[in-house]
Amino acid sequence: MDRDPTLSANGSSRGGEELSPHAVAFDDARMEVIMGRLLQVGVLLSASVVLVGGVMYLAAHAATRASYRVFTANPIQLRHPAALLRGIARGDASAIVELGILLLVATPICRVVFAVIAFAIQRDRLYVTISLTVLAVLLLGMVRGS
Repeated sequence: MDRDPTLSANGSSRGGEELSPHAVAFDDARMEVIMGRLLQVGVLLSASVVLVGGVMYLAAHAATRASYRVFTANPIQLRHPAALLRGIARGDASAIVELGILLLVATPICRVVFAVIAFAIQRDRLYVTISLTVLAVLLLGMVRGS
């Protein structure tokens, strides 16, 4: 059964407008698969980086006795990108764990950026606008939260 290229994945018409050839090859099902893979890769990558950093941290502090009476927070310099990059370059375990956490936070942001691009290819202005709004809220929350 041939599918009408002006229909969306669920069979409904997209406002009667003709879709571009790119939109036909880049349908909703393919977009969902790519988004799912993007999330899987992001989470697995961040978990791997945190695991490597955690093993490095445990190896470096194996002989250190833990004191649970006093809480010692992460050094404040790890919150600055330049200091974080310097820590990663010299193999600082805390900086590597921090990088893994940043990768985990960046994963849904990358998904929304991909959604904006995919909906733009499909020429779906409504979803581009919605995705850009979600992206703006995410980025504003990150900037104002720090």
